[in-house]
Amino acid sequence: MYYLDNNGTTQVAPEVLEAMLPFYTQHWGNPSSAHRSCRPVKEALHQARVSIASLINAQPEEIVFTGCGTESNNTAIHSALCRDAGKKHLITTAVEHSANLKYGQFLQSHGYDVTFLPVEEDGSIDICMLQDLIRPDTAMVSIMWANNETGVLFPIEEVAAICRSKEVAFHTDAIQAAGKVTLDVQSAEVDYLSLSAHKIYAPKGIGALYVKKGTPYSSYLFGGGQESGRRAGTENVAGIVGFGRAAQMAFEDTARSQQTETLRNRMENGILSNIPQTSRNGCKSQRLPNTSNIAFDGVEGEALLLRLDRLGICASSGSACTTGSLKPSHVLLAMGVPARRALSSLRFSLGHYSSEEDVDYLLKHLPEIVSELRGQSPKPQSLEVVT
Repeated sequence: MYYLDNNGTTQVAPEVLEAMLPFYTQHWGNPSSAHRSCRPVKEALHQARVSIASLINAQPEEIVFTGCGTESNNTAIHSALCRDAGKKHLITTAVEHSANLKYGQFLQSHGYDVTFLPVEEDGSIDICMLQDLIRPDTAMVSIMWANNETGVLFPIEEVAAICRSKEVAFHTDAIQAAGKVTLDVQSAEVDYLSLSAHKIYAPKGIGALYVKKGTPYSSYLFGGGQESGRRAGTENVAGIVGFGRAAQMAFEDTARSQQTETLRNRMENGILSNIPQTSRNGCKSQRLPNTSNIAFDGVEGEALLLRLDRLGICASSGSACTTGSLKPSHVLLAMGVPARRALSSLRFSLGHYSSEEDVDYLLKHLPEIVSELRGQSPKPQSLEVVT
């Protein structure tokens, strides 16, 4: 298998699995229990919290473990809205993950006012427009650190500074950015930051939310007193331990991103220079080092994915959370990409285990597949696009 879909999920690193196994076989006690079986489990949870805090330059007590990145995002917004019942305005972007977009739509159906900030053609945002959109009743601004489909990076420090000047809470979904670019909550001065384990070579089903010390927080789940009363539910101990080990590895290995970027550029340049009528979606420079979103004019993206899959090549047409949708990517449409071109676009996302062999294999087979599909594609006037 030639795996080029690391933004969808990453494989569990061998070192991470090794760290997790004892918490299935030896240290399987409930960390909330009072007897001796829970002691090594409690210590392991603490060490994982320390490792994850170190990755983003936070304090361990500022980390709340959640069930996933979606829960982290929802909890941050929920906390801001509970802070002041009179503030019913939320600002997010039109290119956020569905965890934000659908929660925003839910809030709209319950009387809240949600502004979806538009983006430029390269996927960037207009800082001045954002500043003008903040109102006295704005409860929160929530903007992702990096877009999961195009890799475009947003000016988080500038956004945070604007929010501070307006006394508005700021949350950033840093799920795709973790382990790929430096995250420093002290420098950026964000109030809330979301993370997810399965994007950094740890298991699925475990996330974290950074909550800046002194920032209002409202529990999203009610029940037991886990996570110092901040998140009810017995902790996913093995998952948390794996998350902590992966965070430690990401913190210690800073050279991987440069290596990945070099390989990504080689792959992208090979596609754009060898296959006619292809173009990059999104900013070339201000983006994640592993992500490339390419439009193949005259080709249906889903058909291209199926042909690649037959050869063992794994890529995607957008977020894994929207796979199966017949609609064009909401991210690309928000950037002004025509619906037809959006439907012809694929995302290739490399990771720590991506190799020269993966890229060579893709570049060997992709031109021929695209050429064949263009010969089979329907004429433009006969393709009806659902938006």
